[in-house]
Amino acid sequence: MKIRSEPDDGIIVRQLLSDLYQLLNSFGGFGLLLFGTLDSSFVFLPFGNDLLLVTMTARQHARWPYFAAMAAAGSVLGCLITDTISRKGGEAGLEKRLPPRRLAYVKKKMTRNAGWALAIAALMPPPFPFTPFVAAAAALQYPRKKLLTTVAVSRLGRFSFEASLAIIFGRRILRWTETRSVYYTVLAIVAVSIIGTGTSVYSWLKKSRNSCGASSGA
Repeated sequence: MKIRSEPDDGIIVRQLLSDLYQLLNSFGGFGLLLFGTLDSSFVFLPFGNDLLLVTMTARQHARWPYFAAMAAAGSVLGCLITDTISRKGGEAGLEKRLPPRRLAYVKKKMTRNAGWALAIAALMPPPFPFTPFVAAAAALQYPRKKLLTTVAVSRLGRFSFEASLAIIFGRRILRWTETRSVYYTVLAIVAVSIIGTGTSVYSWLKKSRNSCGASSGA
């Protein structure tokens, strides 16, 4: 009697992730631009842009300046979206979006030296909360030109550094990406991204509705 074998869920998921990577990789720098824009706005994508940049550079060393520039440009575009929304809402809108403890911490850093706080936040890797610093700077009316320039320079430096590591350790990185540990890490990142993004969007919509309701009832 022939027993029908069930499909291996792990193989299926790995294939889906591989297909997703191939799709993003086919976009080249525009995939980095898209990921950077989403990651620096209100979508939660920890390590997504960094991993994509590293794997692309490990395969195509000569294109690292282009990859780093596109990733940085995406971050700037995402910050522009965050800046536009947060600047319009002002400090009152910021209080509705951030928990009291995080708001107090971010405001303290921004009040002391907004430029350096933004630069350090842009250089720090995930899961450091970068977007709240951008939102706070905009809500406190920090000049938009300075904000975007600081982010552009800091992120370009960070992505260039990551690209240089990808060039030096390229072969090791490519072998490492095929291991089971990376497979589970990517799955965890995908899960966290979906949960984090859903929570962020739900919270934002809920607070927006409460704000609209309070305004209409006033």
